Amino acid sequence: MNNRKQELSKQAETIAMELGSLNQALENLKGTKDYPLITSYTVGTYDFSHYIDIQGDVATKQNIILFPEFSGILTQVYVREGDRVKKSQLLAKIDDGGLSQQLAQMEIQYELAKTTFERQKRLWDQKIGSEIQFLQAKASFESQDRAIEQMQNQLEKTYVRAPFDGVVDAVFSDQGQVVNPGQNQLMRIVNLDDMYIKAEVPESYIASISKGTEAKIYFSSLGKSYNSKVRQVGAFINPANRTFSIEVPLNNEDNTIKPNLIASLSLKDYSKDQAVVIPNQVVQEDAQGEPFVFVIKEGKRKQIASLEKRYIKTGMDYDGYLEVKEGLLAGDQIVEEGAKNMRAGLTVSIKN
Repeated sequence: MNNRKQELSKQAETIAMELGSLNQALENLKGTKDYPLITSYTVGTYDFSHYIDIQGDVATKQNIILFPEFSGILTQVYVREGDRVKKSQLLAKIDDGGLSQQLAQMEIQYELAKTTFERQKRLWDQKIGSEIQFLQAKASFESQDRAIEQMQNQLEKTYVRAPFDGVVDAVFSDQGQVVNPGQNQLMRIVNLDDMYIKAEVPESYIASISKGTEAKIYFSSLGKSYNSKVRQVGAFINPANRTFSIEVPLNNEDNTIKPNLIASLSLKDYSKDQAVVIPNQVVQEDAQGEPFVFVIKEGKRKQIASLEKRYIKTGMDYDGYLEVKEGLLAGDQIVEEGAKNMRAGLTVSIKN
């Protein structure tokens, strides 16, 4: 009998505990349908940054179209589109129109003038011969020397060489074509290693953008992002659009970035470590334009609470989030969804 009594007592205790849990749950749910339903947001601290979003174009200081410096037939083209070339590499040859033969004749005359001058100098050093003979020989030698230098410079113009390391982007003239200075484009050479973003920034940001400002670069056409820093800030405000120019260097190791490609540029003009940050959507304004939020005050029952209207002092906002300088602390619970229809002191039901 005693064993049976103990067994029934344990069952009674278990049933009583279950009834208590059910009663508490029913109490928590009781009347919640009569209260406005909201969701809560827990205020936290994060490293917050603000960026200026602008658009820029890819540029390079080494992007040049080569023109001939000499008139004649383009006898040889040694490169094709896409070829990588080194500085001073021979790219093409223009027929010299007999300049090389003239140079050969001038070199013969130069050697004769040199020999004559050396002999006259030896005689003059020994006080033999007239001064006029010595001076004439010297003038003839120096004249031949200058004439040969000029002819060599003229002949060098028939050789088209690369002005810098780069890639042959396009060849415009064909072998056998007659070319003339200033009229015929020969080829375009581009250096894809020294690329940068050139952009125009509104003058209102001139105090916050400087050399070394962090920059994020995104190419939507490539689906690629890069990190860099501003390397140059223009010292001139364009009066037409009230902007100043900046340059942001690019790492183009894979040569996928091309000149004139459009880039989205984000420049960091503000940052703060461990800032109090909340979503923009939870903030409202009163009739005077003062921002405020509804803070959730703990109620007597779980998931039932009252609201406190609290004014806040805001800072910068970016990408849907806002810095709060005064009025909130980390850990505060504020109304997220449903805030538009709330008022101070209202009892609400919090949805998990």
